[in-house]
Amino acid sequence: MEIGNRRSSKERRALAIDAVIDLASGMNPADITTAAISERMGLTQGALFRHFPTKDAVLQAVMESVSERLLSRIDEAVREETAPLEALRAIFMAHVGFIESNPGVPRLLFSELQRTEETEAKRAVAAFLEASATRILVQLDEAKKLGLVSPDICSRSAAMSLVGSVQGLVIQAMLSGRVGDIGAGADGVFAVWRRGVSAA
Repeated sequence: MEIGNRRSSKERRALAIDAVIDLASGMNPADITTAAISERMGLTQGALFRHFPTKDAVLQAVMESVSERLLSRIDEAVREETAPLEALRAIFMAHVGFIESNPGVPRLLFSELQRTEETEAKRAVAAFLEASATRILVQLDEAKKLGLVSPDICSRSAAMSLVGSVQGLVIQAMLSGRVGDIGAGADGVFAVWRRGVSAA
């Protein structure tokens, strides 16, 4: 990937983020070096460091970008649905579709969460999970008002369960080595979750 001198700083940062996600799809994220990132971009390490002072700064930017992209996709999917349970399905499938399109993302997320020290990238992951859960809670509360979800269901637990269902699909796909096939069982998993929270 060759970058000419006419690229803006913003464009180069975006390309670095894409390079990390691309590299993570085929290797252990912990083994991704700034040398590998700069090589993928067609830059020297010195040029990369003009945009990111450290590897952790690159990872922070990656996590923040992933969060922004995925939340934007979720919000767009929800806008197309008027019924809350269908909106919840749209949120679930938006997660799944994003991971199918970006198989390096779950590797990066899990790798970052395994780090024992607190990092800005880890905080970005936590903020994303909270923002995602909040969007689910909004739809669950609306579904409860309409009598579609049991009033006895703890909305927070149900939201965490739905997020966890995506993570379960990711783990299964990673074990099989086919993260791009995560969507194969998505409909069935959501159907089970929906039955579990249903008022009927």
